Amino acid sequence: MAQSVETTSHAAARLDLAKMRKIALASVIGTTVEWYDLFVFGTASALVFNKIFFPSFDPIVGTMLAFGTFASAYIARMVGAIIFGHFGDRLGRKSMLLISLLTMGAATFAIGLLPDYNSIGIMAPLLLLFLRVIQGLALGGEWGGAVLMTVEHAPASQRGFYGSLVQVGVPAGTLIANVAFLIVASSVSTEALLAWGWRIPFMASALLVAVGIYIRLHIEETPSFQAVKDAGAKAKLPFAALMAKYWKQVILGGVATLSTGSTFTLLVASGVSYGKKELGHSETLMLWVVLASCALCFVLIPFFGRLSDKFGRKPIIYAGVAAEAVLAFPMFWLMDTKSVPLLFVAYLAMMTAFAANYGPIATFLAELFGSKVRYSGLSVAYMLSGLLGSAATPFITTWLLGMTHQSSSIAWYIMAAALVSLCALFVLTETRHGNIDAVDSAPTDAVTGVTTGAKTDPSAEVVAAK
Repeated sequence: MAQSVETTSHAAARLDLAKMRKIALASVIGTTVEWYDLFVFGTASALVFNKIFFPSFDPIVGTMLAFGTFASAYIARMVGAIIFGHFGDRLGRKSMLLISLLTMGAATFAIGLLPDYNSIGIMAPLLLLFLRVIQGLALGGEWGGAVLMTVEHAPASQRGFYGSLVQVGVPAGTLIANVAFLIVASSVSTEALLAWGWRIPFMASALLVAVGIYIRLHIEETPSFQAVKDAGAKAKLPFAALMAKYWKQVILGGVATLSTGSTFTLLVASGVSYGKKELGHSETLMLWVVLASCALCFVLIPFFGRLSDKFGRKPIIYAGVAAEAVLAFPMFWLMDTKSVPLLFVAYLAMMTAFAANYGPIATFLAELFGSKVRYSGLSVAYMLSGLLGSAATPFITTWLLGMTHQSSSIAWYIMAAALVSLCALFVLTETRHGNIDAVDSAPTDAVTGVTTGAKTDPSAEVVAAK
């Protein structure tokens, strides 16, 4: 009875719309800053880093090394997910969000100060790699906490929508990163861009971090974590508890999400490099294409998040992943015409598919785990998807293109990633109706045919009894 009263009080706390909007704003702005820092590196990897930090290599090898440094952060993200997840489940969501934002901002600013290869030789790429790893550690802790800050506060009927708002940080951060590079690239010569212009977007991160920290200082801890704290149910070793009980959800959730990373990284990193080197488009044009795509994604992600509240998480994600697979070849057919209008069409179509996939996925992953280890579970599953999808995509697509000289090889890769995600998603069950305040069990039975001890919706138990 006491637990029922407690759960009711938590639900009532979520109904304050003004408070909910404040929490959502704090999460969106903070996550936007984090993803800006991450993707400004990705844009620089595609456009300038192969010349600045790896100038003595063959152009293809130099690009692969630049993307390899880009990918290194994804391994660090997994470590960061475990570390921040541990303290997020032990100490709370808010403190970890502040620490991760400060760490990311400091690393990004420092990249803008790095000497190039011609100045200090091999130390330049080594320092770049080190700072990239620090970025990865920070993002590994940021995303999960931001998602939980909104999902665990949100009304049950709007968890998909509010969770998708955090996802807006990806296109918003990418959009800002590309605007920064577009302004710089349009304002200075190529020589100036390589000499000092590329540093401006990195150093500008300090302003965004300051805004994010100020807003996050004024948000409250989530009701779900407070329930764990009040019950004295904190896990001593959250990662160990997570893997003992939820290892299938972690693996399947990560695999189900990998196509989001493959598709988005294709659009904002590999696609930019392909458009410039293989199709002869200018850097400015490719940045404008990415900019337009991210602007569309900014609008569509909340739309699909809201649809997931009405129709369920899985149907919307299914549609997005399937569309990514279907559009893989048409995207490159359109791009290979070298027509600028068709280039925009190709990008906008694939970004629409991505938005349907990506919008509900944060809430879906969060609902796979009990709140006792949810920070760790959500973060590790998502960072696993980044390691499998985002980290591998620039390297594999560059290698495939160098080996085959055919864009169809990249399309096959994107299609394969989508099909793998569809298989994992098929095994996972719908999570929309679960009790988000469940402490020791998942909100719903997350994996078909697996007994997790989850507390299910009472109405579902009645149906099963019949």
